[in-house]
This record gives sequence, structure tokens and C-alpha cells, in this order.
Amino acid sequence: MDVEFRLDPAQTTPKIIVCADRLTDEIRELLLRLEHGRPTAITATQGDQVLLLDPGSILRFFADGKSVSVQTADGIYTVRQRLYELEELLDPHKFVRISHSEIVSLAHVTALDLSLSGTIRMTLTGGVTCFVSRRCLKKIRQALEL
Repeated sequence: MDVEFRLDPAQTTPKIIVCADRLTDEIRELLLRLEHGRPTAITATQGDQVLLLDPGSILRFFADGKSVSVQTADGIYTVRQRLYELEELLDPHKFVRISHSEIVSLAHVTALDLSLSGTIRMTLTGGVTCFVSRRCLKKIRQALEL
């Protein structure tokens, strides 16, 4: 991908033009990122308290009954978004879906156990253990360059 930047004193607001022969997934992701950006904080609740969590402090998001929870080293909180919404919102180079009910932060993966046949046991910071579903194995192997 070629990137070009031009200074134009006549242009009073930034303008971005993407030129390509076809719309690929990479371009679609780039357009979404440019249009919506990535969150600088995730809003979570714990009781009556509303917290702004730094995405870098998040270990994982997981389905917890009918709600979605987020886990950090400090505790577990509730978020309003659904997992599919979080998956679209978060940086795919930092967060990856490992199963139907869980998204993990790649920065907090401390160990992988590949000895189990057909699955991967993933250990996160603080000893939190999760399992990668078979459906997500290929995506995880690509994300972790295995």
C-alpha cells in the first residue's frame, strides 16, 4: 500500500482520498478506522460506578450470562456493548476473538499450551486461563504468528 501526504495551504480541513482498483477487507478496515477511530477508553460499570478503562489494561471481554464483562488486573466490570460490537470497535492487532464468547488482549497473553489436541489453552496476565475454540484456531495462529 502506498501512502502519500501533501501539504496544501489552500486546504482548510483535512481530506483523505483512498484510490484502489477494488474494495478489499484491508481497505474496508482502513476506512472504518478513519471514520470512527479506535476508542481511547472503554466505558464499564460496577454497581452504580461508571469507569473509563484504558484498552491497554484490559485482559479480556467475555459473555457472562446475558451481559458482557470485561476483566482487568483490578477486577471484573460490565460493559454495555455486545461482543460483536467490541470486536468491530477494538484494534484487531491488539484484540482477537478466541471463541463465540470471548475476546482477549494479545498484549496480555503470557503462555500457550498447544499439547491439547485440537485446541489451545491460553494463559493471560495474572494466571487467567481461556480456551481457543476450534473455529478460531486459524485466526489465532495468524495473529500470534505460530
